[in-house]
Amino acid sequence: MSVFRYKGSKVWTMDFIFRGQRIRESTGTRSKTLALRIEDKRRRNLEEGAAGIKKPDAPRLLSVAADEWLEKKKVTLAPSSVRIEEYNLAHLKPELGRLLVCDIEPDDIADYQQKRLDEGASPKTINLEVGTLRGILKRSGHWARLQPDVVMLTTREDVGRAITAEEEAALLKGCAQSRSRSLVPFVTLAIETGARYGTIRTLLWGNVDFEDRCLRWGKDKTAAGTGRIIPLSQRAVAALSFWSTYFPERKPEHYVFPAERYGAGGDEFSPKAYHVDPSKPIGSIKEAWESARLRAARILKGETGEPDPNTETEPKEKIAPLACRFHDLRHTAVSRMLNNGVPIAKVAKIVGWSASTMVLMAKRYGHFALNDLRDAVESISKGKIEVGSPVLSPVSDGSAEAKRPN
Repeated sequence: MSVFRYKGSKVWTMDFIFRGQRIRESTGTRSKTLALRIEDKRRRNLEEGAAGIKKPDAPRLLSVAADEWLEKKKVTLAPSSVRIEEYNLAHLKPELGRLLVCDIEPDDIADYQQKRLDEGASPKTINLEVGTLRGILKRSGHWARLQPDVVMLTTREDVGRAITAEEEAALLKGCAQSRSRSLVPFVTLAIETGARYGTIRTLLWGNVDFEDRCLRWGKDKTAAGTGRIIPLSQRAVAALSFWSTYFPERKPEHYVFPAERYGAGGDEFSPKAYHVDPSKPIGSIKEAWESARLRAARILKGETGEPDPNTETEPKEKIAPLACRFHDLRHTAVSRMLNNGVPIAKVAKIVGWSASTMVLMAKRYGHFALNDLRDAVESISKGKIEVGSPVLSPVSDGSAEAKRPN
């Protein structure tokens, strides 16, 4: 028996034995002729699978392949990473989405890169978008034939800067004038540890050890950074200790920087926190951060930097905010450690760099003055010189002469 119908049913069911296993499945059709064809196809598929014969994928549009790829990636990606991939696909689909995956050529990718440059997109942004396209094509098995002819755009490695001590003081003063009471400890911890914004935002009290002056970070951008234990400077401990006084009933599973709302009360514009939820991390500090940057710029200009809630009058001179991204605080921490002679291996351990990116990050984050480099090359000649090597030796009259062994 290959196909039959159950009593009272008009739909045919296939029934056969394959390698000792009984296959009994509905064909979903009332036509016996069609049911026999479906049963025959099912047999062939099983035989091909057992023989290791892979069926070729049907040609698909990039837009369809992209949706399937993203759906698979959502299982392993963080929500923020999913948003980045969706943003990348929002640019890729209108340009390449109507092409079959098998028809995409290196010239198509080069044309896309040029169009995005003409639109004002940065090389780094375009490379991220091409990286998303690469992931889709890899999953479809078409990237290998394109890879030799696809050239990623050159990006700047000097993006970011270390803020000065004067700028830091003005920035922290500007943060202290914010309604957001968490801004000062949040920014202080960023400067003192070089941690990323998201890592600080999700820090738990259970991972802070005041006795041993250290903490364990949670999930970070890289595997090398996730779960790392770092010591805390005295300044960081002081900031966290003071901050902890706001949460006398804190628990280990509570967030150090919890979700809370802010308001202001009284004639002196005193900020008040309310609706505090320690089970959730703080949302975005973008608005408070941008305001602090503006106040810092005014402080550096000699103004008070304090907001005036009783007037909406614009200042006589419009001042641009302090040129400092939040990520520049990480840049500042790393640069100061490197400039103070901290070995790069220690810096990598503190900030969570992997071994493969250590040298690249040192080039990007390290800022050395000419005198620092001069001291480095002078240290070369302080080593022991082998006998027989010609060197310049200083003489009593301040000149130098070539000294060679007899």
